[in-house]
Formats: sequence, structure tokens, C-alpha cells
Amino acid sequence: MFKITKEFSFSASHQLLGLPPDHPCARLHGHNYLVELELSGTTLNPHGFVRDYRELDIFKKYIDDEVDHRHLNEVFGTDFVTAEFLAQTFYAWCKKNWPEITAVRVSETPRTWAEYRP
Repeated sequence: MFKITKEFSFSASHQLLGLPPDHPCARLHGHNYLVELELSGTTLNPHGFVRDYRELDIFKKYIDDEVDHRHLNEVFGTDFVTAEFLAQTFYAWCKKNWPEITAVRVSETPRTWAEYRP
């Protein structure tokens, strides 16, 4: 099995509504997110790649156009835009473009990661 990963970043705000008012995530706040895409395959294409990293550049365009420097609750229309939610949402977007996608990881802080891997 071959596996490749590529990391992307964006900044955005969110608020986890419905949490107790003294919970810090209930307040409006922002993160410098990191997103890691993982693609896997048992074979390589004719150029020796699972997928050419340059083909993943459309994900960068997607996050720049749709989520960077935006309020994620408004973008996704939900009160609970968690790292887990973002990982699953980004996975679904990627699956439409690359059948080799196997996981998406999202980090809100240098020490926390959420992963979606069906």
C-alpha cells in the first residue's frame, strides 16, 4: 500500500452554540487550521504516483474561496462546526475529486487533531 499526504492551511472563526455559556468554545473565536489529506493506493499511476501532488491544488483553491477568513457557522449553516465536522465535510469534497482519498485530518491547535477515515 502506498500513502501520500499533503497539508493545507486556512484561518477562520466559529462558535459552538449550545455549549454551556462558560465553555470557551461557546464564545466566538478563531483558529489557524491545518488540514491534511491522505491518499492511498495499491498501485501507482504510469508516472509513479498515487496522485500527483499538483492535482491537489484545487483543494487549496476550494478552501481559499470558501472557508479562509470566513465565519464557518455561516459557511456551513450549522451551530456545531467542529474539527470532526470539518474533517468529514472536507473528506466528502475530496472523494468527489479523488477516489484515492482515505482520510482527512484537521487541526485547530498545534496539539489537537480530528480525523475522518470511513
